Amino acid sequence: MCLGIPGRVVETDDNPLMRMGKVDFGGVIQDVCLAYVPEAEVGDYVIVHVGFAISRVDEEEAEETLRLMAEAGILAQELEEAIGEAG
Repeated sequence: MCLGIPGRVVETDDNPLMRMGKVDFGGVIQDVCLAYVPEAEVGDYVIVHVGFAISRVDEEEAEETLRLMAEAGILAQELEEAIGEAG
């Protein structure tokens, strides 16, 4: 299953070819394409789907989504997959 997962932007790289950044998903930091959300800055929360940030969300919405995903057992599975891909 593929889901859009909220994460917090911790670093941006304004490469002229493709804007990238590092996004923190509860301690798992992944490289993410920020080209679709040029307004996203460090500290913002974004929804990430298959390595692409597709929208910005406010912190309250991001935290509520993460809480619901954790309750449903979805978050652990998605983070395990992300850790496996990074390693």
